[in-house]
Amino acid sequence: MNDFSELIRTILIYALPVIFAITLHEAAHGFAAKYFGDTTAFSQGRVSLNPLVHIDPFGTIIIPAVLYVATGGAFLFGYAKPVSINFSRLKNPKRDMAWVALAGPGANFVMAFFWLMFGVVLQAANIEEIFFIKMANAGVLTNLVMLAFNLFPIPPLDGGRILVSLLPNKLAYKFAQIEPYGFFIVMGLVMIHWLQFWLLPVMMLSNFILKLLITPFALLLGVPV
Repeated sequence: MNDFSELIRTILIYALPVIFAITLHEAAHGFAAKYFGDTTAFSQGRVSLNPLVHIDPFGTIIIPAVLYVATGGAFLFGYAKPVSINFSRLKNPKRDMAWVALAGPGANFVMAFFWLMFGVVLQAANIEEIFFIKMANAGVLTNLVMLAFNLFPIPPLDGGRILVSLLPNKLAYKFAQIEPYGFFIVMGLVMIHWLQFWLLPVMMLSNFILKLLITPFALLLGVPV
């Protein structure tokens, strides 16, 4: 019974951070694509803050729930419904691909900053409600994980798209051909615990930058960072 209650508490704590992280990540891709000339995602209603249009029932709900129960929370993975991007419609497809890809992790970085700010405000207001403190921490962690995971340089992840954009045409074409196998490569690295050698440094660096950015606000409010 205690385990079930703890599971419910964990779900409630992570619900809003995960929903916002997924929703704004995908909406940011669609918004950036529209800005650079492709209105595919916009016409499909994906440039939206409505989480229902971004949630994939299997990848967003079933897979994370099964993995949480099966591994006792030690391993979690999930994904949202990918935003449709027609790169050929972008003003400069090869260059703009990088900006469209970077928009998602960029949105996660901004959200991590605001969750961190939320935690600072809670401290400044002397609010010691553990639920909200844990939610603020969950918001930072969720977005840093999403940012680092999506920046891994294997297509179809955002990092892979960015790398394709930066490589010379010949190398970019060859590298892009691994995209159909990218998901399986990443999952293999997750299962043998190698992906953590990418995730942890990227998360630590991102967290360091966040702390630098939040420090002036924290000092202004008299809160130690």
